[in-house]
Amino acid sequence: MRAARLMSLILLLQSRGGMTAAELARELEVSERTVHRDVLALSEAGVPVYADRGRGGGYRLLDGYRTRLTGLDRAEAEALFLSGVPGALREMGLGEVAATARLKAAAALSPSLRDAPATAAQRFHLDAPGWFASENPPPAALTPLARAVWGDHPVTARYREAERTLEPYGLVLKGGVWYLATRTAIYRVDRFGDVVPHLDRRFERDRDFDLAAFWAERAAEFIRSLLRERVTLRLSPYGQRMLRFVADPAALDDALASAGAPDGQGWVTVRLPVESWQVAHGQVLRFGPDAEVLDPPELRALMAEAAARMNALYG
Repeated sequence: MRAARLMSLILLLQSRGGMTAAELARELEVSERTVHRDVLALSEAGVPVYADRGRGGGYRLLDGYRTRLTGLDRAEAEALFLSGVPGALREMGLGEVAATARLKAAAALSPSLRDAPATAAQRFHLDAPGWFASENPPPAALTPLARAVWGDHPVTARYREAERTLEPYGLVLKGGVWYLATRTAIYRVDRFGDVVPHLDRRFERDRDFDLAAFWAERAAEFIRSLLRERVTLRLSPYGQRMLRFVADPAALDDALASAGAPDGQGWVTVRLPVESWQVAHGQVLRFGPDAEVLDPPELRALMAEAAARMNALYG
């Protein structure tokens, strides 16, 4: 543990030029006293680290000194490619590995480029969960599943009260929710019970498997399975402009493709895919007087009732 901390201290000084004891203590999550002891140990071991005295002082490496400890191992290299999603890395238990990888990469940069990581971090940030999402802890199954995914290890897991043996191909974070992908299926990670990775075994991964393409295909299938019904609407010109803000994004293209020719007043008829006509009730209300329900009759009756109640309120 101390050896890793000493290496991190060297890399911090090499990548940033100089740091105070307080800054080093904050980065390494130790006390300033520990930093002073570590610097002394490095100096005794022949590392040319010295202290700048006075205002704005701190610890520095002798100009021109470059450590050879910058080679990335496999775990660090893989984590580096995910460094744009720090929250996801922490939830998968890879935060410390990624931090070490970033330090090594920064230490390998020339002095003129050492501020590049900070410059990027000041300008771009990814916040994956949607608005109003509650701050829930990551699912307990996520860390063992992530470990199995990285090592191509099969797992035995309980999912919705049934025990399954799975070959975990990948993990997907969508709207703050984690999903596990196998070669043929998608599972919500928060619905797993106990997960036991078989670290002594490896499964043969299909090298042609494309996680992003597989997820996109399954997500589209899932959305299509939800939009089981159609409602027929007449839309005013303003209602047509509102359609993209009211309809489910997956239903928009089908609705636009179904649009007939405008009548003399510019109104068009569309067939809108919806989850159910009960759900469509709330969607169509957003159009106000710029949409008329033609079908199904049950939804038209609900809209007539809502219009009568609003007339009683505002009439």
